[in-house]
Amino acid sequence: MKVTRFTDLEKKYAAEAIENEFNTSKNSEFNNRLESSICKLFNIGFAIGHVNGTATLHTALASLGIGTGDEVIVPPLTMSSTSLAVLQNGSIPVFADVDPETFNLDADSVENCIGPRTRAVMTVALYGLSPDYDRILEVCRRHKLFLIEDNAQCFKSTYREKLVGTFGDFASFSFQASKHLTSGEGGMLITNDPVLADKARRFSSLGYAGVSGKQGKISRNDIQDPQYDRHVSLGFNYRMSEVNAAVLVGQVERADELVGQRIRAAEILLGAVAGTGLFRPQRVPDHCKNTYWTVALAMDTLNPQEDWYRFRDLFQSNGGDGYYAAWKLSYDEPLFLRKVSRLPGIRQEYSQGLCPNAEYLQPRMLQLKTNYWDLEEAKKQAGILEKTIKQFVKFK
Repeated sequence: MKVTRFTDLEKKYAAEAIENEFNTSKNSEFNNRLESSICKLFNIGFAIGHVNGTATLHTALASLGIGTGDEVIVPPLTMSSTSLAVLQNGSIPVFADVDPETFNLDADSVENCIGPRTRAVMTVALYGLSPDYDRILEVCRRHKLFLIEDNAQCFKSTYREKLVGTFGDFASFSFQASKHLTSGEGGMLITNDPVLADKARRFSSLGYAGVSGKQGKISRNDIQDPQYDRHVSLGFNYRMSEVNAAVLVGQVERADELVGQRIRAAEILLGAVAGTGLFRPQRVPDHCKNTYWTVALAMDTLNPQEDWYRFRDLFQSNGGDGYYAAWKLSYDEPLFLRKVSRLPGIRQEYSQGLCPNAEYLQPRMLQLKTNYWDLEEAKKQAGILEKTIKQFVKFK
């Protein structure tokens, strides 16, 4: 089965956006259409387009009133943009451990990390799989904490048959080039709270008075009025471009097709490692649907210092595409070790033992690509993977 990642539909919409010449009266047409389609898809009140999926997180934090010195609990096993957004807001990331089987944020560890300055929890739906929302929401409610969903790697996944993105005070999505839906870059922030939506729109749009959760642009008459008070609050220029929005309108219309192809490719690749005993896949609970940004595997039986590289090199020599490594844990990155650890108010020591499960998993993990738009290529890669596993086990 073949799926075309970008069809004539996306090209048509992008051409229409360009033909509008970014005229002020038409320059939000596709942004409005995109936001409306996201609201309909998630059955949610407000969607606010952003330039990327990190700006969305910064906007969410600021809109919730989380400020300088406030703490936000985050996982260390993810792309560091999650923690960087907290730092950009002047707040302090506090790292909670992950579940050793699902690789997602562990609710018990979250609760153990709560302190007097903790204001929010930022979950990550890692590799396309939701965290344990029942337990995490229970912790948040009991301790009166906000919940922000970072769903950069997750689109149309479900938790207890409810779409991931409908659990938090805010939910963030990314449309960067590797994601399920993409326009090269872009992000979306969604919420059901009209007050938060208004704050988020203003923060992402230079603090303009004339924008709101449903209104992304100030009017021409306001722009041209010399007495108009434009800026009522501090804001950043985080707005999505019209061309990005146009492409994404087409991608959202094709979301089932694009997401479904990733799932089918993942099933083929998982079949290649099943029963080999060499890899342990990310566990998907029965009440969850994983949309597989990648297929995440842990190499429990191998020496991560040597075997991770040996297997990759053998896989590539056989014609394999290679695979992704897990990011360094955020608190192991030079920025955090050399600078963040010295900031006033940091109460965690960035050293071994801070998050034992994450520290165990990180060097042992690999992620197989799922963005195969021709499933014959996925089957070819699965065959190469099976061959490599047999060779590797024999050599070991």
